[in-house]
Amino acid sequence: MRKHLLPLLLTTALAANAALAQTPDASMIQLGSDIPAKWKAPEEAYNYVRREVMIPMRDGVKLHTVIMVPNGARALPMLLERTPYDADGFAQKGPLNLRDAVRSANREWADDGYILVYQDIRGKYGSEGKYVMTRPPIGPLNTTKTDDTTDAWDTIEWLTKNVKESNQRVGMIGSSYDGWTVTMALRDPHPALKVAAPESPMVDGWMGDDWFHYGAFRQVNLDYFSGQTSKTGKGSTVPRPGADDYQTFLDAGTAGNWARQHGFDQLGFWNRLAAHPSYDAFWQLQAVDKMMTAKPSSVPTMWLQGLWDQEDMYGAITAWEALKAKGKAGNNHLVMGPWYHSQINRAAERLGPLKWNGDTAADFRRDVLIPFFNTYLKDRKPAEPLAPVMIFNAANKQWDKFADWPGTTQLTPLYLQADSGLAFQAAPAGEDSYVSDPAKPVPFLAPPVSFADHDRWTTWLLQDQRAVATRTDVLSYQTPVLTAPVTLQGAPMADIFAKTTGTDGDFVVKLIDVFPPFVAEQPEMGGYQLAISQDIFRGRYRQSFEHPTAIPAGVVQEYKFRLPTVNYVFKPGHRIMVQIQSSQFPLYDRNPQTFVPNIFFAKPEDFQKATISVQRGAAGASSVLLPVVPASTALK
Repeated sequence: MRKHLLPLLLTTALAANAALAQTPDASMIQLGSDIPAKWKAPEEAYNYVRREVMIPMRDGVKLHTVIMVPNGARALPMLLERTPYDADGFAQKGPLNLRDAVRSANREWADDGYILVYQDIRGKYGSEGKYVMTRPPIGPLNTTKTDDTTDAWDTIEWLTKNVKESNQRVGMIGSSYDGWTVTMALRDPHPALKVAAPESPMVDGWMGDDWFHYGAFRQVNLDYFSGQTSKTGKGSTVPRPGADDYQTFLDAGTAGNWARQHGFDQLGFWNRLAAHPSYDAFWQLQAVDKMMTAKPSSVPTMWLQGLWDQEDMYGAITAWEALKAKGKAGNNHLVMGPWYHSQINRAAERLGPLKWNGDTAADFRRDVLIPFFNTYLKDRKPAEPLAPVMIFNAANKQWDKFADWPGTTQLTPLYLQADSGLAFQAAPAGEDSYVSDPAKPVPFLAPPVSFADHDRWTTWLLQDQRAVATRTDVLSYQTPVLTAPVTLQGAPMADIFAKTTGTDGDFVVKLIDVFPPFVAEQPEMGGYQLAISQDIFRGRYRQSFEHPTAIPAGVVQEYKFRLPTVNYVFKPGHRIMVQIQSSQFPLYDRNPQTFVPNIFFAKPEDFQKATISVQRGAAGASSVLLPVVPASTALK
């Protein structure tokens, strides 16, 4: 064969082989989908099993539930949290170890041996049904046959029958909205619900939790309404024209205008709230403290909240006090820690400018909270009995334990004095005046203000009040330098006598610890004005929360309202200060200072300057009533 033919023959052979190679066989053809009907990931490397189930409720609606079961679990208790904030986010997929798959606050529970259960409430994220914000109980405001009480019952019933690795005992826990779901479960608890811990629960949204404080609307919640009720999943906050919410809300005029501009007329909860600015049946029939006392639970319960909780400082202690008054203190415990909102579930070595001796939240979870649950879920007795009341003393950086709270109901007036003074003796008659201008409201934080700034928002209650002390529309009174400690245990009361040239107005009262000019241990605290208790009161409600009335111009009126609970020591070398003002913007909506039926929809011309004259001495002895007690009453 000629040599020049060899390449041609080789090429021809390769082409023939290539043609044969291009003929597919059966192994190359996929007739179905590359996605299997049901994928099962290998689980040998995991130390837990993650189950997703749809638990049926009595009306047929199914609720998305994530169950995290440790490998080899036998007769373990279940810890249930019901949430509108995405159950999948509480138990992420992927990590091999259970403690790494759950949020930081649940790691100690995983270490202690718990089956962890997270559930989307009705109508949110993976759950079926219709969502209603803090759904009212079955009754006048809820004409269906289900609520969060029945949903909790049905969930626990299913869990006890279907989670074979459990001991059929359940504890419930959760903070904020999730704390509210705990309280709703306690209205008619399933027999398997053995212990509960509502943390910073939403108890009364009008009186002092999220939505209002004594009638003053908290505008920070407008973004929450959008995020929570515009979608089944997570909605978005409202876009801003600039970086300063102080100016943004000032330009909007009213909360009602702001809401209308951003499409809130589509949001059912906003429409109901805006139509009921006063404490009428809409709010009264949702007040959890009233529900709890109507049918008190016997479930051992720990009511938790932070002493500087910027969102829900009212609920836990109010519910506990209501149950105590009903004779149910035996199975209800109160804990107040040095925390911002929900910081019990985060790291807590410090709070704003204040530094503690260790992580007060992690230590508390490990040493107190989990042993409390183990008592009823694992039959383990704690090393020492849980005190009825535990409240952190921020001045002494320690937990104080009490057999009862408060130890005394006696309140001692601290009177306003001439020349910006404060004393425990009544002063001669007089008055101090300031002009409150709605066009220049007192900021709750130094502008620029962004509600999205987490660090500033969580610690705003502890911000140095020197930022506003020199404003002409803020009255500041202080004692001489203290030569002996003044210990407070209980809830102070503001008792302000004042007249105004307007026909409506707000009063903000702050109780403040003024630090010495120099603090050797922490020089940045020199002269610091630390508010330990403060709140706002809308003047139209001075006679009735349900039926507002105009303030008679030029006539002295009394504005008496409770301030948040304290367990605190004003130390020698410090001063006690009281500040009074008429706005905290943009956190609270502006009062137009002209009486209108609904402040949400006040007109520009309704907003008027007013001269506020605070009275001293004689018949108008303005004061802050302090729960002063001997320091020895605390059971160390």
